[in-house]
Formats: sequence, structure tokens, C-alpha cells
Amino acid sequence: MSGNTLGTIFRVTTWGESHGPAIGAVVDGCPAGLSLSEKDIQKEVNRRKPAAGSHIATTRREVDQVRILSGIFEGKTTGMPISMIVENQDSRSKDYSKIKDLYRPGHADYTYDLKYGFRDYRGGGRSSGRETLARVMAGAIAKKILKKKKTEIFGHTIQVGNICAKKFRKDFIEKNEIRCADPDAAKKMTGFIEKIRFHEGDSIGAIVEIIVKNPPKGLGEPVFNKLPAELAKAMMSIGAVKGFEIGAGFNVVNLKGSENNDQMEKKGGKVQFLSNNSGGVLGGISTGADIAMRLAIKPPPSISKKLKTIGKNGKNAIIQTLGRHDCCLAPRIIPVAESMAAIVLADLLLQQQNKEN
Repeated sequence: MSGNTLGTIFRVTTWGESHGPAIGAVVDGCPAGLSLSEKDIQKEVNRRKPAAGSHIATTRREVDQVRILSGIFEGKTTGMPISMIVENQDSRSKDYSKIKDLYRPGHADYTYDLKYGFRDYRGGGRSSGRETLARVMAGAIAKKILKKKKTEIFGHTIQVGNICAKKFRKDFIEKNEIRCADPDAAKKMTGFIEKIRFHEGDSIGAIVEIIVKNPPKGLGEPVFNKLPAELAKAMMSIGAVKGFEIGAGFNVVNLKGSENNDQMEKKGGKVQFLSNNSGGVLGGISTGADIAMRLAIKPPPSISKKLKTIGKNGKNAIIQTLGRHDCCLAPRIIPVAESMAAIVLADLLLQQQNKEN
């Protein structure tokens, strides 16, 4: 198993390297008759791109023009594999030539050589964050499937370093480059990141929250294929994610059972939960309440500070990773995490529909 495919019915395979000719995805198992265009995919891909004039994101400027190669006829899916491609046009492989024999701390260089005895040193190859572009393309299709169920997925930054969001204005998330729902915190976060980048030559981590509104009920299995387990696997497959929690998460250690249990009542003929510490899941199965997840994002490892490392020859060395890198991954990882949630939910929805039929 090469580990490049996710899903059981809605199956996503990503391919391509950061500095190769292109990045792409193949989606198999998408139902026929779904309205889909390159514009639908492009909208999500554009959200992943660094904001124009950003001081916190990479200065690599890719056009990221999406082309659909198969699986679409007269604006609708045919039920056959959907192949999508984005060509790389702004890669600078020469930036890595001086450090090609050194292992960058915090990157997958060492373990790739350890496992395969060979690696693509140009920007990390498959381990590069650019691989996530393919996930966003696939996630755009999954979102369209879920939209038919009136399911909405969105994310926002809730913490950068020790700066935490305290207010929530959903309409403000896409109006600031850190994608924070708190206008005051957003300003502080951006200034903090710029200071770390330009004055310290360093990077910083963050916490983002992904919320699924009106998720389909009954998704997930009661034992090994619990919904949170599937979501955790998908989120932890994103290279920069180092922690995952759902609902009250690690805060459950501060709660008593009477506080943590989501009490229920029937109102207007509908079941309602009086709290949502479970994060929309009970016994591994979705309840229909909002699914709330939080991800701990590590600081980008490529920084201009000099660090100790070793080379392929086994000798100690000093490395300085110069080039075009993000200083905080929070805003660009949000569309990726949204896509991974959509892929998992679309796959489980199709599995559930198969059982019902």
C-alpha cells in the first residue's frame, strides 16, 4: 500500500510533487448526474492560495489553474473517475540545490531517505504542503455532494501563539488573511506573525477549528470505523497537523459527567441537545448536531534561522533554509482541513445510502 488513496466508495487519489510538472487528483465513486464545473473546483483552490500582498504566507505565486480531464459530460458527472490537474509554473528548484544533501529539521527528508533510500529534495516532493492542493480539488466535489444535504463546512483560526480569539463573527472569517472570526484578535495575530517572521526569522504554530453545520445523521460505525476515528485519520494525514480533538476535547478532564453529558429534549417535534460536548457524535455515529473539531498546527519548519542537522554522509552540519515559505499555516490549512472533512463525510454518506438501498 502506497498510502496515496483515501476512501471506500468516494475514493480520492492524489499525485504529483511540489517541483514536478503538475499536481493532481483522481476521484472515483462520485455519483453520476452531479452538476460540476472547473469553476466549482477553482473557487476552493483559490481559497488555498496565499493572499495577495500577504506578509505571513509564501511568496511562491502559482496560477493554480484547474483543468478537469475526465468524468464530466455536459456539465454533469458521468459516474466515471474524475481526473483533475494543476500545472506547477513558479517552482524554483535551484533554491534547494545547496541543501540537497542535508536533512532539514522538522521536514520528512530524513525519514524519506530512511524508508526509501531515495528522495526528491526539491521542496520535499510528495511531503510538501503543495500536495494538499490535490486534496482541495477533491474536497470541492465532496462539498457539492454534501450541499445537496444542506451540509456546510467552514473553518476559522482560534489561536496563534498565545493570542486567542474571543469573539465570533462568521462574516469576518474570509475578510482577513489569518481567517480569524474575531476582528481584534485577527489584527493582533497578523502583527505577531509579521514580527516573528521579519524580526526573528522564525515561524509560529496555531489552532484552527473546523465546524460542520447540519451534518447527515447516522454516519459512522460503532466500533473501529467510528466517525471521529475517520475524521482524525484524515486530519492527521495533513502534514502540519499535530493534534486533533472533537467536541469538548481535552477539556473533558475539567468536567463532571453531569456537565459533560449532552442532555436532550424534544421541542417542536425535533430532538435537541442542550449542549454539544460530544461534538455531534455519540458512540461513533453522527447525531445531526454540529460537528466541531480543532486542529493543532505546527510552526512551518522552513525558517531562516541557522539550525543543527546532519547530512546524507552522516556528518554534523549547520543548515539555513532560505526560500519562499509560510510563516504560519493556519489560514491556508483551513481549506485543506475543510476538504478532508468533506471527503470523509461524503464517503460515509455514500456508504450509508448503499446500506439503505
